[in-house]
Amino acid sequence: MNSTTIEHQRSMQAAVWHGRHDIRVQEVPVPQAPPAGWVKIRVHWCGICGSDLHEYVAGPVFIPVDHPHPLTGLKGQCTLGHEFSGEIAEIGEGVSGYTVGERVTADACQHCGKCYYCTHGLYNICENLAFTGLMNNGAFAEYVNVPAELLYKLPENFPTEAGALIEPLAVGLHAVKKAGNIVGKTVVVVGAGTIGLCTIMCAKAAGAGRIIALEMSSARKAKALEVGASIVIDPKECDAIAEVKALTGGYGADVSFECIGNKNTAKLAIDVIRKAGRCVMVGIFEEPSQFNFFELVATEKEVIGSLAYNGEFADVIRFIADGRIDVQPLITGRITLADIVTRGFEELVNNKDGNVKIIVQPVAG
Repeated sequence: MNSTTIEHQRSMQAAVWHGRHDIRVQEVPVPQAPPAGWVKIRVHWCGICGSDLHEYVAGPVFIPVDHPHPLTGLKGQCTLGHEFSGEIAEIGEGVSGYTVGERVTADACQHCGKCYYCTHGLYNICENLAFTGLMNNGAFAEYVNVPAELLYKLPENFPTEAGALIEPLAVGLHAVKKAGNIVGKTVVVVGAGTIGLCTIMCAKAAGAGRIIALEMSSARKAKALEVGASIVIDPKECDAIAEVKALTGGYGADVSFECIGNKNTAKLAIDVIRKAGRCVMVGIFEEPSQFNFFELVATEKEVIGSLAYNGEFADVIRFIADGRIDVQPLITGRITLADIVTRGFEELVNNKDGNVKIIVQPVAG
């Protein structure tokens, strides 16, 4: 589709967040021609993320509703969707190295490029960070505009739908990198939801010696083993901390990843590691929790936050392309945009255990 065709198509269908439990598939204007430094993408596939689900069930979490976002100006209604792949439809002024029709995916961390964090290579914690699909309109639509600096080309034989899984895998890989060298080490992943499963896959690709998953859902237990967990422990059925210690000579795991975002599982993730071990917090927490920090003082355990990603898209694309990561076990549903509420968000709410990643095709074809 060339730019002239887009110009004549003045509206498109999009999944727009209006409030808690209020996502509407509606007509919206096609994004204007991309500004300088930006590109317009025709979306092929876009995954429903846990953060999208948080906005549906408990939002607003990230979506600005009281004041316009300082970077994007968005306030209130927002087209969701940031785990996507597609093809370049239009190129803004000053963008080089890309051509119309190329298949790409895009990092979701829109950033200012000027603050301390951006100028020190930490754009994912930019002072004015704006996630595509949360603080700026996203990819549950036929077209989305994004900064060209966030683009990654997909290899020639790379499955287009796999492009919609790069973003959550990059979250997992960033967390694994934050943990340091895990080659040969014992790792615990708390929660085998999408991000937990992605973290398991990335930990395996990074050379973890043994991966222990803590999960209560039967379906997710099986999925954790399928994607690379060595063993799964159900905290409902036993003392998970005691079980992990029994598997590690009484000490605890070297590293843990909290991938749920719950005040109880946060403490569990700290409790399962040995003294001087490292816990990486990856989950999105909706409420505060209490914790006695003397537990860290007395054990010299390290607790590290991990937000999104910082350049990991390139590694994930390489891992998928060379076969180290297989995304197919993660895809549990393929739907059209018209069904995104009933067969997407509601399905994930009502059948969370039976789903990992539902991907959405905005336009059939």
